[in-house]
Amino acid sequence: MQLKSYLNSFAIFSEEEINQALPLFVLRKVEKGTYFIREGQFCSEVAFIEKGIFRSFYPSETGEEITYCFRFQNEFMTAYSAFITGNKSIENLQAISNGELLVIPKKEIEQLAEKNPKWVLFLKIVAEQQYLELEGRVFQLQRDSAQKRYQGLVDNQPEYIQLISGQHLASYLGITQRHLIRIRKQIVL
Repeated sequence: MQLKSYLNSFAIFSEEEINQALPLFVLRKVEKGTYFIREGQFCSEVAFIEKGIFRSFYPSETGEEITYCFRFQNEFMTAYSAFITGNKSIENLQAISNGELLVIPKKEIEQLAEKNPKWVLFLKIVAEQQYLELEGRVFQLQRDSAQKRYQGLVDNQPEYIQLISGQHLASYLGITQRHLIRIRKQIVL
């Protein structure tokens, strides 16, 4: 199970602590196009991606979908601001391939953290990772060219890059699909 390996990688939990937590996660199979959460909904769960690719997006004032994040296998995902605040989500999380999620309700996470301070540490580390990822994304958008941002995806997620539509990639990179085609011709996978 990938989730078990992921939790072990933090070197925080004992085998017993991990085995006690695993039954709290429920397998959910999702088809391409399925939403994990939609804008305007409350977010009361977190998912570990066993298989699949997901995108986070929001609508612009003109109704255009702006993709700002991709989530891949062996990563957690949720609408973090809605999850933390209890407010309605301002984003959408959608499967862009068929996938499998291991889903845990917020109340179960809170109970784990109440019973064992190691879960508090784990949640702190995950929150820090999310912050660093967000900061990196902001710097990347302000500092790097679209070609360099695309190259970063190719370098870090080469097995998935061909599975993401040109429309979603262009939106993520902040460019037109025509510009993406030119970049792809310059970069060999």
